Amino acid sequence: MKRLGVNIDHVATIRNARGGLHPSPLNLAKKAIKFGADSITIHLREDRRHIKDVDLKNLSKTKIPLNLEIACNYKMMKIALKNNPKFVCLVPEKRKELTTEGGLNVVKYYKKIKYIVNKLNNKKIRTSLFINPKIKDIIYSKRINANCVEIHTGKISNLIKNKKNYSKELKIIKKCAVFADSLDIEVHAGHGMDYKTTKILSKIKEIKEFNIGHFIIAEAISIGLKNVIKKINKFIKK
Repeated sequence: MKRLGVNIDHVATIRNARGGLHPSPLNLAKKAIKFGADSITIHLREDRRHIKDVDLKNLSKTKIPLNLEIACNYKMMKIALKNNPKFVCLVPEKRKELTTEGGLNVVKYYKKIKYIVNKLNNKKIRTSLFINPKIKDIIYSKRINANCVEIHTGKISNLIKNKKNYSKELKIIKKCAVFADSLDIEVHAGHGMDYKTTKILSKIKEIKEFNIGHFIIAEAISIGLKNVIKKINKFIKK
């Protein structure tokens, strides 16, 4: 069955706006799992703009399936190894970006990524690479020994939201998902997704996991976290 991962970064964003302890990312993570999420994603950015080290520490102490997104460098690798989350997703990171822009350059940074992935794999941490929907990137992900790839869905999400033709991009994602699956790489999808994007992409049977953050947290303000997760799961878990 397909899975839903809920990214709670922007719960921390709201908390940090006032400098207090509320809302608690840990408490919301527990509620998300209770309401039907399969895992929780947090992105510990190098500038700590939302999720803090204490959030990672607190979540690591629970039995919540935790997917830790980190920049692909040795400092963040050491933090991951110390906290030992169930999953790690390596992502590109730029200080000035509002959100993750594009996938990892797995060709240019092949040796570095392979080293980090091997270190994580040796500790039995499931590894994922956040990549653009390109066949070449999937080939390199296999050589790197990544367990999974998460396909960047930002482009198709924007096309759908702006009511533009997305058929070409959908075919590209489908082709990449089928190819990755044929190499025994588990396929995930993430970035910019909402109800409509999730409904469309959920029809690709090779995509096993959807990681959604900003939309879920924003929509939860209006209709509640339980209702958002329930609506999304209707598309994912048919």
